[in-house]
Amino acid sequence: MEGNKLTFNSIDEYIQQFPPDVQEKLNTLRKVIKESAPDAEEKISYQMPTFALRGNLVHFAAYKNHIGFYPTSSGIAAFKDELSQYKGAKGSVQFPIEKPLPYILISEIVKFRVAENMKRAEDNLKKKK
Repeated sequence: MEGNKLTFNSIDEYIQQFPPDVQEKLNTLRKVIKESAPDAEEKISYQMPTFALRGNLVHFAAYKNHIGFYPTSSGIAAFKDELSQYKGAKGSVQFPIEKPLPYILISEIVKFRVAENMKRAEDNLKKKK
């Protein structure tokens, strides 16, 4: 949890360090992200579970009192109203650990980020031609 300095090689390793109830939430979160971005690659970046597709899509991490979800500043801005009930910052949102995660909203944000990354990659390809 907070303050630990462990190094992780996989999302499985990361999730296994938490108590069973938190593991369950993290595994479901992972499943929702995978279903929303089936072509995304799983990796560890910044010592957090990360999904990447033509660049980083989203990161997540568990802490003592919340699960942090990091869909970049554009992902937060696009869903500002829906996320307004949660603590957050420019590129992150904190979901209280004792409450159910908003999986439908998370799925929508991930799909938004996939579309955004794909468009950016397509635009970059056009610029090179």
